[in-house]
Amino acid sequence: MRRRLLELKNTTLRHLAVTGLVTGLVLLIGAGGAFAQSGTPNPPDQAKQQPGQPDANANAAREANQRKVEEFVEAQQAINGPAGNPECVWLGRRVVRLMWNDDLDTAFRHLDLYDRFGCPGGHVQAAFRCLTRFGAQIDDKVRGSLDGRIHACWINPG
Repeated sequence: MRRRLLELKNTTLRHLAVTGLVTGLVLLIGAGGAFAQSGTPNPPDQAKQQPGQPDANANAAREANQRKVEEFVEAQQAINGPAGNPECVWLGRRVVRLMWNDDLDTAFRHLDLYDRFGCPGGHVQAAFRCLTRFGAQIDDKVRGSLDGRIHACWINPG
């Protein structure tokens, strides 16, 4: 009799332990979902902005995109041949920048893409040679100094 009572007690305790474990996991998962959704509905920047006024970040992004388009058009007009194609300009300037920053592994991977698009490898070499000649004029503290010099060397490597 005593043995049956102990077996019944152990079985009941096991069921309670398993039930408690499952309940704890369910609560933990539910709490994680509640914490993930507890953000503020309106970020503070959007709350301050009035509906009629354009966002300053959107204007800056629009101007940057316009500047990029103008750089590609300028390169296409100044360079005859495939080196003036937008994909060649983008990849070529990126290769030159990576080479300048001593990231040669990534530069060579980009150079493989550059070659695959049928872009002339000699133009990358000439642009990098130009960049090394004017390296003293590049100031790391001035934003856009390197990019401006790379673009100028890409347009006119001589």
